[in-house]
Amino acid sequence: MDYQFLQKTPLFSGSSLDEVKSMLDCLGAEQKTFAKGETIYHAGDTAQSMGLVLSGRVQIENDDLWGNKSVLDSIGPGLVFAETYACIPGEPLMVTAVASEPSEILFLNGARILQTCPSACLHHSKLIRNLLTISAQKNLNLSRRIFHTSSKSIRGRLVSYLSYQAARNKSLDFTIPFNRQQLADYLSVDRSALSNELGKMQKDGLLTVDKNHFCLKEDVCD
Repeated sequence: MDYQFLQKTPLFSGSSLDEVKSMLDCLGAEQKTFAKGETIYHAGDTAQSMGLVLSGRVQIENDDLWGNKSVLDSIGPGLVFAETYACIPGEPLMVTAVASEPSEILFLNGARILQTCPSACLHHSKLIRNLLTISAQKNLNLSRRIFHTSSKSIRGRLVSYLSYQAARNKSLDFTIPFNRQQLADYLSVDRSALSNELGKMQKDGLLTVDKNHFCLKEDVCD
């Protein structure tokens, strides 16, 4: 286990290496590997443990009865998923968590996080504060997706999402965590229509794109 890596994650922020080791023992930590495309949690499952991505990437999806998919989030190394469900016993997941590439996941028992033990109460206090911050950030991410998908036009949705990515990366030249299909799912649009619109935006001189790498021109953010 790479304790130094864990120490730098948002969940264990502010903890010493010894505290991280102690908390992993207390939280019943279990490490598992998943192949690309393998489902980690299905919608309808109940989750006793949240997942912390050690390597790879996990995609959070919502599929309807007709097979339409919406991508809600992409979880990279150091970040957690299913934390809300792990902290609410018996609550079925409304989403599916899938490994979008070969991934290593560390599972942590949610009930043990919320029920502090006498021997590590200070450690747990840090953990709970960090978890609250993470949950607040997740709420912001969901709100942000609502903004990105509020426009009726595909171009409007692309401009909203790409402008945010430029601001987040502090550069007009950046790489997004989605491939073309995943971006279409995230923005709730048809992939072909998305590709056509990106082609039009390139012809209009608003951006250049190579797979998931974008270079925006100033006008697209205006």
